[in-house]
Amino acid sequence: MIVARTQGLMPATTAILGALLCLATADPLEGQTTSNPSAPAVQPVPDVDLDRYAGRWYEVARYPNKFQKECTGNVVVGYARRRDGRVDVRNTCATAKGTIEAVGVARQADSKGPPSVLEVRFAPAILSFLPAVWGDYWILDLAPDYSTAVVGDPTREYLWLLSRTPTVDGPTYARLVGAARRQGFDVERLVRTPQDVP
Repeated sequence: MIVARTQGLMPATTAILGALLCLATADPLEGQTTSNPSAPAVQPVPDVDLDRYAGRWYEVARYPNKFQKECTGNVVVGYARRRDGRVDVRNTCATAKGTIEAVGVARQADSKGPPSVLEVRFAPAILSFLPAVWGDYWILDLAPDYSTAVVGDPTREYLWLLSRTPTVDGPTYARLVGAARRQGFDVERLVRTPQDVP
């Protein structure tokens, strides 16, 4: 999973994924408005322990997007902290032709800002100086036990519901949807993600 608006500088194979997480490789959806103009600004959670946030997450639902258009299910993202403070990101999903993977890195968007406001890059490291290859990855809701999360971007163009388990029960899903709705996202656009991975 995981995260944001980009300007087409990524190879097509990595532009398929984002997920919880692969927002940094695709143009915004054309002709679709996901923002609620009357809604207040999107607010990230005030704090997050990125060491606790690391590990495996399963995509429960997402907004349809161009870079995941080939994903048919089993969307999984893994995060691992690095010694330099950044986070390695590895996204996989099932497609009609097999499994595909995208590998990237996340960083805190502002060293003085909340650690829940991240940027993700899937472009080669040599291009990391270009702002266009970094996509917004904002953690908008996080369960106290780090079991579920809602991830999106400040323009409300992208949205992911994530869980530590492949599936969630009805009340948990409703809570995640409610958290996104309170942030002004059009939750009617969410599509559930099939998961048959252990």
